[in-house]
Amino acid sequence: MFFLVDAFCDIPFKGNPAGVCIVDEYPTDSEMQQFARYYNWSETAFVKKLGEKEFYIRWFSPLDEAPLCGHATLASAHILFSKGIVSGDEINFRYNSGELKITKSDDLITMSFPAKPVQKCSSFPFSVNKIIGIKSYKEVLKDDLIYLIVLNSKEDVINAIPDCDEIKKIDCRAVAITAIGDSEFDFYSRYFAPKVGIYEDPVCGSMHCRLACYWNSVLKKTSFNAFQASKRTGILKIVLEGDLVKLSSKAQTICEIDSNIKNI
Repeated sequence: MFFLVDAFCDIPFKGNPAGVCIVDEYPTDSEMQQFARYYNWSETAFVKKLGEKEFYIRWFSPLDEAPLCGHATLASAHILFSKGIVSGDEINFRYNSGELKITKSDDLITMSFPAKPVQKCSSFPFSVNKIIGIKSYKEVLKDDLIYLIVLNSKEDVINAIPDCDEIKKIDCRAVAITAIGDSEFDFYSRYFAPKVGIYEDPVCGSMHCRLACYWNSVLKKTSFNAFQASKRTGILKIVLEGDLVKLSSKAQTICEIDSNIKNI
């Protein structure tokens, strides 16, 4: 079975679209990669049932297998709950690096992801103005996969114009930008990963595992309302609990195809 789901939104055609493939057995890596490239959403998840509430999940961007993906996990959980594939309000996803606990309350789904602290950079191999068109910024941080640029205002986040050809030259998976928010949202963000075929991710759950850690250090709080300022936009409720980041949001099924992956 194959589904298209909009994740991190409460109405269709917002948030981040993800493909969800429920499989009895995994196709080859090449077949899954070709499938993800064909549909060209930022991620396609492949989910295999292991037990009553146990599933194995893998995520593919258009160009590679992702180490972790929030919105395609949310989309997958939404399908498993809404289609009655799993009973109750809990799911355990196993993946290459561990396990992800998922819970549901009404139509709000909460995912427990590993926190991802980022470290401040004293130097970095790019010009902020050159890669996002913003001259002034507060600081740059990084971990093993992404650079995080902290800007002066939410308007700078919204108005940034990424140069994806320049971002591709940086030795990282992605570049994220963020700034402090307003009375409605604690912080704003955007996420660019052209090296793996995602020129701008509409809503990125794994980025918020970094942002929760950063904004905890700045705002001295552990609960956040976050806004991703892509064209489609997305809203997340976030709670930092020790080494876990709990991401809560909703998802909407857009379409489904009752077919084997090789027949699509």
